[in-house]
Amino acid sequence: MSRSLAGRLFGVLSVMFVVASLVFVIVRLVPGDPAAVMLGPDARPADVASLREKLGLDASIPRQYLAYLGHVATGDLGQSIFLGRPVLQAIAERAEPTVCLTLMAIVIAVLIGVPAGILSAVNRGGLFDQAVLSFAMLAASLPSFWLALILIRRFAVELHWFPASGYGPPGADFLTRMGCLVLPAIVLGIGSSSLVTRFTRASMLDVLGEDFIRTARAKGLAEHVVLFRHAFANAAIPVLTVVGLSLALLLGGAVVTETVFGLPGIGSLVVSAVLRRDYPVIQGALLVVAGVYVLVNLAIDVVYLLADPRLRR
Repeated sequence: MSRSLAGRLFGVLSVMFVVASLVFVIVRLVPGDPAAVMLGPDARPADVASLREKLGLDASIPRQYLAYLGHVATGDLGQSIFLGRPVLQAIAERAEPTVCLTLMAIVIAVLIGVPAGILSAVNRGGLFDQAVLSFAMLAASLPSFWLALILIRRFAVELHWFPASGYGPPGADFLTRMGCLVLPAIVLGIGSSSLVTRFTRASMLDVLGEDFIRTARAKGLAEHVVLFRHAFANAAIPVLTVVGLSLALLLGGAVVTETVFGLPGIGSLVVSAVLRRDYPVIQGALLVVAGVYVLVNLAIDVVYLLADPRLRR
């Protein structure tokens, strides 16, 4: 088991090195000069050159790359050009809305997808199964911004149940801020529930045809015991995989939803950084999201090793 974990940790480090390198290259392929953007269109060339030297942008690309890797290796993601503070601090200040939104959305996705997938597998080919599959297809194809606007009009503008946008007034308590995340969490949760539903259904169908399920039923066990204690317990690992990956994808892919609902999260931070050509913030945010993604995958692998003794061998 220790050898397997060591191999996975090496894979995590390799992936992060590749991601850091790709982020550095891609960001610098985008047209635009941060110094010129910061000083405005009326800036003199001498002022732009002076600012480039101050920011270290006048060095050659290889030197910038080596310096960048050195800082990343020590946990220093640089200084934001426009915000005037460390990138990690800027990301940490915007992390709460994004993290809370992601957790609420994945809970909604699981609460919808797992029961629907189990019942769909039990009633395979029936009317309920067809309804679940249709809902999953519809949820996967609905544009998130369109669903967000529909929910805002109905529940915020007409019924006044939830705020239409924002993250609460300054000094708002935790429950008030969480209330602002209900509608965006529903938008993201419905979209993610499609994948969870289909994976749960497929995994349950594979397990329900096994001999030990027929044996459990022949022993006279209650149907709910057969489904949850025997069938779903063995079908849960693929479901856990898709839930973990959905969690990581939601954390980095909620930009559109955060923009529609005006949430001050990591997504809006990245959008503003792209518009301003704030290289350190773009690189830092992408690295943080990639790091969360690979760490979630590593956690899933560890759970696999703990849950299935066959994998340890």
